[in-house]
Amino acid sequence: MIFRDTEIPGAFVIDLERREDERGFFARAWCADEFAAHGLSTRLVQANLSFNASAGTLRGMHFQHAPHEEAKLVRCTRGALFDAIVDLRSDSAAYKRWIGVELTAENRRALYVPEGCAHGYQTLADGTECFYLVSEAYAPDSEGGVRWDDPAFGIEWPPAANRSLSPRDAAWPDFEA
Repeated sequence: MIFRDTEIPGAFVIDLERREDERGFFARAWCADEFAAHGLSTRLVQANLSFNASAGTLRGMHFQHAPHEEAKLVRCTRGALFDAIVDLRSDSAAYKRWIGVELTAENRRALYVPEGCAHGYQTLADGTECFYLVSEAYAPDSEGGVRWDDPAFGIEWPPAANRSLSPRDAAWPDFEA
């Protein structure tokens, strides 16, 4: 795997290191030793799959409060999406900064989201699937979120003719430090 640093400490864009031949390719998509070597969580307790029928579907921005903070490894397995994270760690040099990465079934890229960051995505194609591995089980009493368009972050989402959000995601309050 090829780990690329981002502007957010502990967040990585991860590309496959393909071993190709006439049949196609083989690549490792997860390796505890390689993740540990980069100081990343190797704990996996849940795998989630989200299917999104329409382009413009926006999910997020979600996180879990301590003691259930979670790291995620996010990959698009069908279609395409714009994946965004916001650093909510007040002691981070990147506090309140965001990054966005296009993940597609074709580029097979993944994004590692560290604990303490909010995560969300917007689909860029109909029939998009998002698959992600999570380091902590879902804990309803610890769930939190920030609004996708909160001016405290200024995330630059791709244009969408028909953006669709859940009522819950549309109603997250303004961020308060």
